[in-house]
Amino acid sequence: MKTQETDRLILRNFRQDDADGLYAYLHMPTASCFLSLRLDSPLKANDEAEKRSKSDDYIAVCEKSSGKLIGDVFAVAEKHDKDVFAIGWNFNPHFQGHGFASEAARALLTYLFTAQNARRLYAYVEDTNTPSERLCQKLGMRKEGHFIEFVSFKNDETGTPIYENTMQYALLKREWESQQTT
Repeated sequence: MKTQETDRLILRNFRQDDADGLYAYLHMPTASCFLSLRLDSPLKANDEAEKRSKSDDYIAVCEKSSGKLIGDVFAVAEKHDKDVFAIGWNFNPHFQGHGFASEAARALLTYLFTAQNARRLYAYVEDTNTPSERLCQKLGMRKEGHFIEFVSFKNDETGTPIYENTMQYALLKREWESQQTT
């Protein structure tokens, strides 16, 4: 991805030196959907930063004033529909509540709809993740479904999966374009 700048942020590809920042928010993910990305050591963070540096799927979000990695946004194209992307965001809890996710997500949407010619974007959000649900709504995404006991990210103490309810939000390019004119 070509580097994108917003008022307060820089969105760019990951680099090897992002390992410490990545570890800061992935050693104990706050959203259960990111538990599979949990990094249990700085060494694993180095490996993950290197892996992400070779892909455009995950985009580093850095605070412009400090250059510090504060989170990431992601967009993964569907294998069968290259103009359809699954999107999402994950931020260091110390930087939540300041509008950074909204600012970064808006930049991601603009990039996908203009530079990547996306037709449709969608996001899955567990119904316990109120901040992400609000962000989807703020971005103009519409709720398309509410899946009951849709996915499990962890097990209880006996090893039984704990299933979570998940909502799907989506936005079409034509819907996004009409929002830009209002």
